[in-house]
Amino acid sequence: MNFEATGIPDCYVIDSFHQQDDRGGFVKTYHSHEFSEKVFDFDVKEIYYTWSKRHVFRGFHFQLPPHAHAKIVFCNYGAVIDYVVDLRKDSNVYGKVFSFELNEENRKGILIPKGCAHGFYVPEEQSMLTYLVETEYAPDYDTGLLWSSFDYDFNFDAPLTSERDANFDGFENFKSPFNK
Repeated sequence: MNFEATGIPDCYVIDSFHQQDDRGGFVKTYHSHEFSEKVFDFDVKEIYYTWSKRHVFRGFHFQLPPHAHAKIVFCNYGAVIDYVVDLRKDSNVYGKVFSFELNEENRKGILIPKGCAHGFYVPEEQSMLTYLVETEYAPDYDTGLLWSSFDYDFNFDAPLTSERDANFDGFENFKSPFNK
């Protein structure tokens, strides 16, 4: 596995080990020793996946302290534009949106550190993302920010979102509890 630093501190693009032949392929998405040796300890507590149809935007989601978590996301099927926003108030990229293309062809993932919000947009007919999360879901601490409240050109208009995502507060009203 290779870990490529991004413009966000402690956020990495993961180039997973993979091999392919006439029968199909194999991808290793996580190896605890490599993570702890190359980036930081990551103890998986939950694994889940989501599938979405074309023009869906999910996010920007995160959990508040003391249940904040790092997560790893991979696109198993289709393609997504994955977005990460640093919400750590003393970060030099606080409030900035970064995008990454994840798809079944490039087999890349994103390691998203605590204190960052995550969202994704589906440009394809249907796509699937798998999440590895280092804390258990805590509904009272689970929240998000309105995607359109960031100073960023998303290159799409009026995506399909959940009612919950459409009613998140804007970034301009957010008082961050996160430090770097």
